[in-house]
Amino acid sequence: MTDEQRGAAEPVDSVLVALADPTRRQLLQLLAAQGEATATTLAERLPVSRQAVVKHLAVLDAAGLVSGGRVGREVRYTVRPAALDATARWMAALATDWDRQLAAIKRAAEAAEGDAR
Repeated sequence: MTDEQRGAAEPVDSVLVALADPTRRQLLQLLAAQGEATATTLAERLPVSRQAVVKHLAVLDAAGLVSGGRVGREVRYTVRPAALDATARWMAALATDWDRQLAAIKRAAEAAEGDAR
């Protein structure tokens, strides 16, 4: 992994940790489908309490995946796609590096096989 990839991976870590939990992934999917929602409306669609939803939303917010904005007495949450986009770009760059390394190994193996004949 290059220094550039290592630096890009640091913000990605909190995204991957946040997405490791199935309830948080489900919350993100619900928000993406609804556009915005309160913790109360999200809790109605999940088998967890409103308080648990609020804690999960705090983790997603800290990772930059959602944001909450106050509208009157409610806090309405929406998806922030930038963190997901950055994570996808990091993963694509990592996959490209692995493909390049595997191609080099394949070429070396084929060359060694040709020399052995």
